[in-house]
Amino acid sequence: MNKTKLLIVLAIIGVAALFRFLPHPPNFVPLTAIALFAGAYITDKRLAFLIPIGAMFISDAILGFHNTMLFVYASLIAMVGIGMLLQNRKRVAPIAIATLSGAILFFIVTNFGVWAMGTMYPKTIDGLIACYVAAIPFFRNALAGDIVYVMLLFGSYALALRFLPALRTQEVSVK
Repeated sequence: MNKTKLLIVLAIIGVAALFRFLPHPPNFVPLTAIALFAGAYITDKRLAFLIPIGAMFISDAILGFHNTMLFVYASLIAMVGIGMLLQNRKRVAPIAIATLSGAILFFIVTNFGVWAMGTMYPKTIDGLIACYVAAIPFFRNALAGDIVYVMLLFGSYALALRFLPALRTQEVSVK
């Protein structure tokens, strides 16, 4: 176990999580990037899932719970899974593909939740389509946020690995 490596990963995630509380454009938040990063770098699966879910739950407790939480949390869990696919592929192209795939998955799942749990749209195919169309501007912000925060998280850790060679010796795990 490399406690220093774990602490650096947790510090990077913690700083990113704080950005949810700062003023930001709608959906320009770090949590999906945190989930992707946790899946990619934390080999203890329980911890990899717990970190983004815990960060989301704490921020929801502060900012307010909502009726689409199940869909948001399910999407974060899927993002951790996508991140786990990166554990041996931490290069630009796979990370970019994972980021785009995760953003699309999050868009599809959470907006389905808005349609299914809300009252703004009729419970018809036309209503579902209208929900997705109305969400497109939010997708742009979410994708931009994912790109920025993925670059921040993965880039910060790459810099830490470069300047702290002792971190290169072990994967992050807690046992």
